[in-house]
Amino acid sequence: MAVLFVQIKCELGKAYDVANAIADAEIASEIYSTAGEFDLLVKFYVPPEDDAGRFVTGVVQQIGNIRDTVTIVTFKAF
Repeated sequence: MAVLFVQIKCELGKAYDVANAIADAEIASEIYSTAGEFDLLVKFYVPPEDDAGRFVTGVVQQIGNIRDTVTIVTFKAF
């Protein structure tokens, strides 16, 4: 499985709504609220045969009240 961390910037006041929508969709491994430029940090596992970019743009970014995302693709866990 490919591991993606996606930082999500939400519409003002909507971070909890976005986090709940992601949790309800059962697509994330972990969801954290964060301080700073982004509101959420979300960990996703994507099967290696799936396109990570299509997952982010076609699944994650389709959730309402998301303004921006930054995706971190990981290679190896230590």
